[in-house]
Order: sequence, then structure tokens, then C-alpha cells
Amino acid sequence: MVNQPVRAILLVCLFYLRFSSTTSTNFSFSSFLQNDRNISFAGDASVATVSDHSSIRLNDNQIAGNVFNGSGRAYYTQPIQLWNSITRSTTDFTTYFEFSIMFPSGSSNLSSGGIAFFIASENSLGIPDNSGAGWLGLFNETTNGDESNQMVAVEFDTFQDQWDPSNNHVGVDVNSITSKANSTWSNTMVSGDILGARISYNGTSNNLTIFLKDPQVPVDTGSLTLTHNVNLSEVLPERVIVGFSGSTGQAIPIQVIRNWNFTSSLDQVVEQSKEGEGDSKMWLVGLIIGLVIGIAGVSLLLSILLRNAKRKKKLEEDYEDEEMGFDVSMNEDFEKGTGPKRFTYKELVSATNGFSEEGKLGQGGFGGVYKGFLDELNMEIAVKKISEGSKQGKKEYTSEVKIISRLRHRNLVQLVGWSHGRGGFLLVYEYMPNGSLDHHLFGKRSSLTWLVRYKIALGLASGLFYLHEEWEQCVVHRDIKSSNVMLDSNFNAKLGDFGLARFVDHDLGSQTTVLAGTMGYMAPECLITGKASKETDVFSFGVVALEIACGRKPVEPRAEESKVRMVEWVWELYGRGRLLEAADGILNGEFDEKEMECLMIVGLWCAHPDCNLRPSIRQAIQVMNFEAPLPNLPPKMPVPMYFTPAANLSKQFTNTWSSNTTIQTVTASDATTLSQIQSC
Repeated sequence: MVNQPVRAILLVCLFYLRFSSTTSTNFSFSSFLQNDRNISFAGDASVATVSDHSSIRLNDNQIAGNVFNGSGRAYYTQPIQLWNSITRSTTDFTTYFEFSIMFPSGSSNLSSGGIAFFIASENSLGIPDNSGAGWLGLFNETTNGDESNQMVAVEFDTFQDQWDPSNNHVGVDVNSITSKANSTWSNTMVSGDILGARISYNGTSNNLTIFLKDPQVPVDTGSLTLTHNVNLSEVLPERVIVGFSGSTGQAIPIQVIRNWNFTSSLDQVVEQSKEGEGDSKMWLVGLIIGLVIGIAGVSLLLSILLRNAKRKKKLEEDYEDEEMGFDVSMNEDFEKGTGPKRFTYKELVSATNGFSEEGKLGQGGFGGVYKGFLDELNMEIAVKKISEGSKQGKKEYTSEVKIISRLRHRNLVQLVGWSHGRGGFLLVYEYMPNGSLDHHLFGKRSSLTWLVRYKIALGLASGLFYLHEEWEQCVVHRDIKSSNVMLDSNFNAKLGDFGLARFVDHDLGSQTTVLAGTMGYMAPECLITGKASKETDVFSFGVVALEIACGRKPVEPRAEESKVRMVEWVWELYGRGRLLEAADGILNGEFDEKEMECLMIVGLWCAHPDCNLRPSIRQAIQVMNFEAPLPNLPPKMPVPMYFTPAANLSKQFTNTWSSNTTIQTVTASDATTLSQIQSC
């Protein structure tokens, strides 16, 4: 005990100070201005007004001087944290920009070049000599293929060089002009039309995805998607520069970037270097020796007092547990999880200002949720106070603490701690500034853009994939719904409320249990078998995916008869070839049609009435990332056939259902049908 304070002083004085933080980069340019210090230029690039819009022009298109085989770059001035050497985590990022390329009359057959979005080391900002034409201002004959380039680029090439597959193609370049992956654009890039490009990177899967579209033509012929797997942390340094490069050949096209936005986020460890060199080190050593001698006696006394205080606190907690009927060993089970801790009721009363109504975030059947602040951890929290009359009770409280305290994933709500005793059951979570998904889809909060919605759907799928396949045990959530999907400050999806979750074996994948869930999100086989499985979780995910796309609840009793049940309504439109009519009207058509169609079809696939025909969450993610084709679903929604459940089945529900909710069943006398249900 004496050595611990001494060690702390040594660490503070001699080594780096480390603390956890989240770094993010977000910027958006609807146009570009002269003398904007956020954008830097090299070579022939500059700000110019093109078609009455202030844009970045990557090359001087005036035929004067040596502008043939020229090149230019424009890039965001501040470096971006791409990955972290301590945590080994890599950022997710998404960038969107619009560009146009126009050739002078009669020069479209001449060699030109193209443009590229690049990510590069801060030491690679200089434009190489003789890097015009097909080199796109990125490489030359000497530097091509050299790993010291430390550059990854997405090229939009307009001329077929010897290393290219065609004119008008998109490629992914890694330290070389020869693309690692490419795809030919079915239209022309040099008409002067405004094209939109979205490039996103998933730091977990290492997938770099490019989506290019021409708003002037139908989505089936006017779009391109290319995905390539590349570990950026193995190619690029921790801090990088992002920007654009362009080149000319014998032709001098007008190459324009009209607008640009970029967003990234990364959990990292920030380091502060030690201070003092030379003679100051001797002074520091003397200070340390004096401090060690001075506090040795005090630390011994404090350690004794602290040990006694902890013993007294534990005795009080054990006494409270015994009064409430808890097994004292339950705390030992809880504390086997890593990270979360037990709080006293007094600590949480102080953190929430006495559970004040002003700080109340919401109210449910389980009780209330209150905003608070923990001075000890210097963080905002949300405290769920489970009411004594709640059906969730001790069993669900215990389940949530045991399960979620052991899970760590960017798309799962983090449990900070718990408390039980005379104050009842309390769960402490990280605070989510943007609340729950359902409030944005159906409530008074601001509506979500399509870019954010698709990001939320992918994030939720990623969290579910972790539960089903990546963690050491399979976790079945059993209550996936939009109100349990929380949104952080960057609108990243985080799945919460693990009160109904259960551990199951990966090989088994399901277990018979008390029927639980929420009407509208429960798979049909749950009503008969009472089984919770990965397939029932996938069904619930499919319903949430459709909610995100359609902006409506699973069941709308007041809607016209054909639209009461969302899944049936969307499936009917799918069968008629009018799927996009189900898109949320609040979006006013401002969405990527290919992504909208993909999310709706994946939602229907996951919500298939036959559990044997649903995808795994891994398969759903592959389709959503455009790494696999869309499934072919029947034009009419299949109807599940099963025996009517026992009369007392409704008593098994652990969640309260609204009075206007009905359960429709179809009685089957066919033994084959029953075996299909049991196979789920």
C-alpha cells in the first residue's frame, strides 16, 4: 500500500500523462473562397468561378505557358488523425463532394488525365516532377510503386493509359498508379455534368467504399459502386492530409470541385510529453526524493483509513443486499465484468440533483431515466431508476449488469455502473446527447438526413454482428427496437437496454425462454415456440431498418387498412415494383435511390416470416455494403402457418402491449407446417 502513492508520483513526474479522448474532424464547404486558410493549394490549382459557382479549379485551363501535362492539388490544411498507435484503432470516415470535368471542343480524344481524392502523409504534399497526364499529379515513373509514397487515392480517370482498364473509370490506388481495384463508369465523365461522389471507410472491416452518381440520369445507369479492402493503418501514418489532385495531358479540360464535406471520429489516447530537460531533471529527482520521504508516513496512515472505510462500506452494502433478499455473492459476479463499478445510492442522488424532474430524460414502464454528472469520472451520465412496480425487476436488472458489463463495442451503449440497495435498482449509462432513434423518426426532434439514416442502420447491424458472432458467447438481445437505439453526439447508433438479453452457445444459437419482446418487432415464431434466437433478433433488425427508410412505426392502427402493418405494406409495394413509394416523405426525395432500395429489401429479407429464409446479420451487412447482390424475394409476402397458442400464452409476456394490439394466427392441421415452426 505504501508503494502505490509513491509510484503515482513517479509516473506523473517522469513519464507521459495519458488520458482518453475522442478526436473528430468535421468540415463542410458549399463553395470555396479566395484566401480561405482552411484550404491549401499546390501546382496549377486555385479558386475560380466556374458556371457562376466559386469552386476549386485543379488546373489552369488557359492555353498559355506550359499548361500541357500540368498538375495541381488542393487539400484541407489541418492534418487528420487516421489511426492511433496505442489503441490500434482506425477512424471511420465519410466524405462527399461534387465535381465536373469539361473538355474544350474537339479535344475529347486527346490524352488528358483526370482527378483523384487522396489521403497522404504530411511529407508527401509536394507534387512530383513530370506527374501530369495519366499520373494524375500523384506519382511519376520514379516514385510509382514506392511504399515510401504513403498515399492512397481514389481516381476518376478520363483517359485509358497502358495501365488502365478503360476510359472513364474509378480506381483505388495504393502507392501506385496501377489500381488495386477498378470499375468502369457506364457514362462519360467529361460532359461537364455535375457528378456526386461519396467515399467511406470502415475502420473495423477495413472496407473502402466509393459510390459515384450522375443525378441527370436514372440510378440504374447513372451510378457506380466500388469496394476494396485495405488496412490504411498499414499503408499510411497516424496523421494524414486529405485533398484532391488533377492533371492535364495534350488536352486541357476544366476540372472543378464544387463542394466538399468530410467527417471522421476516432477514440484515441492523447499524450502530453514530459517537461524539463538538462539541469531541470536533477531538480526533479530532488523533488521526487523529498516527496517520497514526506508522504511515506502519510500514505501508510491513509491506506489504513481507506481499508477500514472500504470494509465499513462493504458491510453496509451487504446488509442492504440481505434486507432486499439479494445473495451477497451477486456483487462478486457483477464485478467480474471489466469497467463498470458499483455506486452508492447517495452518489447517484448527488449526480442527478436528487433525481430532479428538470433532468428527467424519459419515462417508461420500467421507471424513469435521469441525466446526471459524475464529478469523479468527469462525465455526463444517464441513470435508469427502475420502479418497484416494474415488470423488469430484479431478474432483468441482474441480466443487464451481467451481460452488458462484459461487452465492448462502438455500437453498444456503455454501462458505467450500477446500484442496488435501499434505493432500489439503478443502472448508470454513458449519456447519449441525441436521445433515441424513435424520437427523431416519430417525435418532435429534427428529422434525420438520408446519409445519417444509412449510417445508423449500418452501425446497428455492426453492433448486432458483434453480439451474434464476434464475442466469445452469442448474445441474443430479444428487444431490438428503435426506442432502444441510442444516438451519440455524432449520430452513431448504439444499441442499449439488455434487460431481456441472454447468453447462448454459438453452435446452438437459441434457447427456450419466457416469451418476451415488443409488439411489431417480434418474429412470428416467437408466439408459438417461445424461443429467442439470432433469427428473431434479425427479424427485429429488419423492422427497424424499414422504420429508418419509411419513417413510420411497425403498426399504425389509424392508417388505411392496407398500410396498418408496415412490413406487409412495404412487401406489397415491392411486389408491384413501386418500392420507393414507401420512402419517408419527410426526405422529399433527397436520398440515394440505390441505398434506399437496398435498405428496404434487406429489411424485408430480415423480416421474412420464415425464420429459415432470413439472412444472418453478416449476410445483411454484406448486402448493405454492396459487397453482395440484393436477394430475390417473392412478390407476395409469405404467410406463416402455425397452431393457435394456448389461452394463457399472453400471460407470459414480460413487456406490456397496448390494448389495441391483436395477435393474428392461422390454425394449421398439417404436421409439416408444425415441423417448420419447430425448426426455427
